[in-house]
Amino acid sequence: MTESLSEHVQRGLYFEECEVGARYLHRPGRTASEADNVLFSSLTMNTQALHLDAAFAATQPFGQRLMNSMWTLATMVGASVSQITQGTLVAQLGLSDIAFPHPLFAGDTLYVETEILATRPSGSRPGQGIVTMRHTGRNQHGEVVATATRVALMWCRDAVERAADAAEDGGR
Repeated sequence: MTESLSEHVQRGLYFEECEVGARYLHRPGRTASEADNVLFSSLTMNTQALHLDAAFAATQPFGQRLMNSMWTLATMVGASVSQITQGTLVAQLGLSDIAFPHPLFAGDTLYVETEILATRPSGSRPGQGIVTMRHTGRNQHGEVVATATRVALMWCRDAVERAADAAEDGGR
């Protein structure tokens, strides 16, 4: 006899599930490659020689090319999606307090964690809430390479459930 198994859709957190002080360690890490750096820099039209010109970068204080800091920022946000915002994000409202205290190089592995800093129901959008979080990126040695505060508009669970029920009722 075949037993019916329940289905589970991977999703992030609803507004109510975002607990102030909770920390999420996003794994696996992401090892940065030279190809990542060149492709990202080229796609974004960032011709900074510190990212693209090995001979020039060798003469600069870090002695080698630096990973494009916008790649680092985008990868930190991306690493958080599956645990925090997948399917539960309405919109990203802003990024602030962005810092890159230590360089990231090709060959380094970026590990990301996110801490929930604050939550509040939206005053203008019923069924949604505002979540403030801090992303921190560290290299394989534990050195902080980037930080950013992110504000996101998130769905409340009951609003999504009501919408699903209404869609189901409308289909009958």
